[in-house]
Amino acid sequence: MAIYNSGNRPSDGYDTHTHLNDDTFWHDVPAYEARAREFRIVEMNIVGYDAESNERAIQLAREFQDMHAIIGWQPEDISEINDARLAVYRQQLQDDNVIGVGETGLDYYWDDNPSAANQKQAFRQQLALAHEFKLPVTVHTRSAMNDTYDLLKEAHVEEFGGVMHSFTGTPAEAKQFLDLGMYISFSGIATFKNAKDVQETVKSIPLDRLLVETDAPYLAPTPMRGKPNEPMYVHYIIAHIAELLGKTYNEIAEITTENARRLWHLDQQINED
Repeated sequence: MAIYNSGNRPSDGYDTHTHLNDDTFWHDVPAYEARAREFRIVEMNIVGYDAESNERAIQLAREFQDMHAIIGWQPEDISEINDARLAVYRQQLQDDNVIGVGETGLDYYWDDNPSAANQKQAFRQQLALAHEFKLPVTVHTRSAMNDTYDLLKEAHVEEFGGVMHSFTGTPAEAKQFLDLGMYISFSGIATFKNAKDVQETVKSIPLDRLLVETDAPYLAPTPMRGKPNEPMYVHYIIAHIAELLGKTYNEIAEITTENARRLWHLDQQINED
């Protein structure tokens, strides 16, 4: 797989979902950021999932011009939410460095996750805040596609926008979320040889709704599968999607970066290296 067109300077890329706020990276974030820039991955969303990671996401967004904070509570951590933390969260959502709500959603895959009822309550709370502050929502869904769709429709997600992160559903399922005005983001799973269904879904997504992400440190793409993922590896995902769609690397890098900046209302800002 050719990463870049021969003789062409690679276009800027955007990792829309990464966890440099995770303990895996926290000891040396500048090094990971610098490696990403070597591959012209010049912008990234640092996504929170609990109280500590939310604080770290905001801290990194304040320290690094190319990083933006998205903060929320993932399904497995919602038991930690209480009134005091919700009050802090409301204040954090008003920080200029916070561009979105998430990751939030529903995950019925693990038996030891909180109950479906509790997950729905927490998801509704965060969707209501996304609506109140007009912040796009980053949605995690696993073994809960129908309920996720129902709650997004109920919340009128079209009024504030959002993305289905690391999407693995069918083209028909993707269309449901597209019809709600959502964007669809693909992680390293789209590069796996056995992920033919996901690759068919990639082909079904309108180019103006397509996003890419690493979800680092998870889901490293081929040929780095089995290793800790990091933001610079999003270039493998861009390259693979370009091949699937019969486009050049630069075309997909430019399209997905433009889409990300539009969704998170960054399209009026100028990113400087």
